[in-house]
This record gives sequence, C-alpha cells and structure tokens, in this order.
Amino acid sequence: MNIRLATSNDMKAIAKIYVDTWRTTYAGLVPDVYLEQLSVQQAEQKWTQFLNDSSQDTFLYVVLNEKGMIMGFAAAQIHTIDGVRKGELSALYILPEAHGLGIGKKLMATVSLHFLKAEVFSMMVWVMKKNEPGRAFYKRLGGKYLGHRESRFGNVMVEDEAYEWLDVATLVHYQN
Repeated sequence: MNIRLATSNDMKAIAKIYVDTWRTTYAGLVPDVYLEQLSVQQAEQKWTQFLNDSSQDTFLYVVLNEKGMIMGFAAAQIHTIDGVRKGELSALYILPEAHGLGIGKKLMATVSLHFLKAEVFSMMVWVMKKNEPGRAFYKRLGGKYLGHRESRFGNVMVEDEAYEWLDVATLVHYQN
C-alpha cells in the first residue's frame, strides 16, 4: 500500500471512487434520484476545483494498492478562524473491496501528519448521522462529538454530526 499526494492525473479515479462509494454508503440515506444523478464527470470537476482552490489551503491524498490502482482518497483543508488554524477532513472514501485493510486509519494518519507539518493541531469532520459505520470509525479513532447541522439532498434534509480531534498527533501512529 502506498499513500501519496494526489495530482490532477488522479482526478478521474478519485471521482469514480466518490460516485461509487456514495451510491453504496448512502443508499437509503439520501434519495435514490440524487444518487442516480451523481456523475463521474461532475465529481471530477468538483475534486479538480477542490485541489486547485487557491483561496483555500486544500490537499488530497490517494492510497494505491500493490498494482498501483487507487483504492481510496482523503481530502482536507485548513481554515483560519479567529487567527487560529484548524484542519477539516472534507472527505474520506475507500472502495468497498478495500474496507477492513486499515486504509482509513492510514489516510487519517497521513492527513494528520500533513496538518502537523503545517502547524495545525486540531481537526474536525462532518459525517451523516445515519451513517453508523462512518460515525463508529471516527469515534474509534478518538473523535469527540462537536455539534450537528442539517444538509439538503434534493428535497430531503439529513442530519450531520461533527467530530473533532483537539490533538491530531494522536492519530499519527496509525501510519505504521
């Protein structure tokens, strides 16, 4: 397994993983019509824009298997709020066939190390409240409940929960 910073050449693979994992992870949680309308082309534009957003401090990491195929990715950004730099994990998606291999933990460690090198010591993530596996994953890694919000998907409102780590250094050991 190899983890590296994503490049513009990775955007199509990232987009496909994004669409495929949304369709499996969020089936039954958001309207089917919303999931059916997801397109790899639009997702590729979304993640290319995210990567190239010069108004934000953004970055993406990809994880590759031994054959060099991208199996998952993590996207994150650094916000400055009241003069304090804070990290946000914007996305963490792994192909279903790669679940249970420790990829999520390794991506979390890699993102955390990136934050530490940028002198960012805390991180938060939003996760859909009904996404039990996602919430359980972040809780197992020490994420503490921070708050909630509502998001709209088509004409359906869903609840999201935020989890935070006040010291991202606690996640770096998952890199090994």
